[in-house]
Amino acid sequence: MTIKIHTPPKLPVKLEYEPLIQGIAKAHASLARLDAFLSQLPNPRLLSKTFITKEAVMSSQIEGTEASLLDVLEKEAKGLFEEETRSGRDIREIINYRNAMEEGIRMIKDGKKISEKLILDLHAILLRSVRGADKKPGEFRKAQVYIGKLGLGIEHASYIPPAYDKVPELVEDLIKYVNGESEKDLVVQAAVAHSQFEAIHPFIDGNGRVGRLLISLFLYDRKLINKPFLYVSEFFDANRAEYYRRLKGVTADGDWHGWIAFFLKAIDEQARKVAKTARDILDIYNTERASLSRFNSAYAGELLDAIFIMPVFSSNSIKFHSGIKNKQTLFSLIDKFEHDGLIVPLTPGAKRGNIYMFKRLLEILER
Repeated sequence: MTIKIHTPPKLPVKLEYEPLIQGIAKAHASLARLDAFLSQLPNPRLLSKTFITKEAVMSSQIEGTEASLLDVLEKEAKGLFEEETRSGRDIREIINYRNAMEEGIRMIKDGKKISEKLILDLHAILLRSVRGADKKPGEFRKAQVYIGKLGLGIEHASYIPPAYDKVPELVEDLIKYVNGESEKDLVVQAAVAHSQFEAIHPFIDGNGRVGRLLISLFLYDRKLINKPFLYVSEFFDANRAEYYRRLKGVTADGDWHGWIAFFLKAIDEQARKVAKTARDILDIYNTERASLSRFNSAYAGELLDAIFIMPVFSSNSIKFHSGIKNKQTLFSLIDKFEHDGLIVPLTPGAKRGNIYMFKRLLEILER
């Protein structure tokens, strides 16, 4: 059986834009509406952590993790990470993804562009202290890898990426494309860049997660969204079979248009969904904010903001976000929020060690 190594073409590739025009228009319109709404948020921190965590959960689930958004937030509230268990490792991978995203956002805010260093730094964060920790975090692969069923050899691979000695020049070409102006449309550019990254497969492990992470960072860097709250991995996870089929269509048959049309649909649908989610969350926030006097506390606003940032919490974990330093004041206000029904206990009877959940917010995020 012939082993066929695939070496992606240099970018840009020749594309026919006419069949893509409608999809491009829809994607841009949805992104513009989302961006306009997010720009009006009184406090973007109310959404940033939970939205980035949701993207981390969805992207990691594509790779086989089973932890839910609630699982991650509950473990964080407890401050317990049992990395020797399957669930503990899953949660650590998700938190690493979120940390990598937050670091990427910080770097771009500081004026840095997507570069080889940025990609390697994000990969190192992603694989820190998890299953890929022995797979050269922060380093391009120096061995041939392949994609196929577990236990079968390379001769049965469904895809064999380029030889490892080709990786540096292919990544250099990709970075030049990502930061250049050779493509007519930025969303199409993001689609091409993602497919090319996955085709290069520059790492031994973590390629899918780094590649999806770079989508959000590219859209943010190129000012298509001014807040990096678009969790496109949710669409890819819901359409996982087609996601992989469309990517394979590029490498196997050169079907760029099929992949790009799928990607444009993902951006359109997710931008609309995120806008609705953000609007529903803001409606709850404004309603609760308008009636804070019922708690008879000068600190009710601080705790309200904090539970939007951390919708699953303990009194210890919420202290930092609320800024309420007096423990008794915080305990008393948490009791009032619980009595009001704004929050519900996840661990009833645990007294001061209780974990609480802002149920209405989580229901919106998980729908």
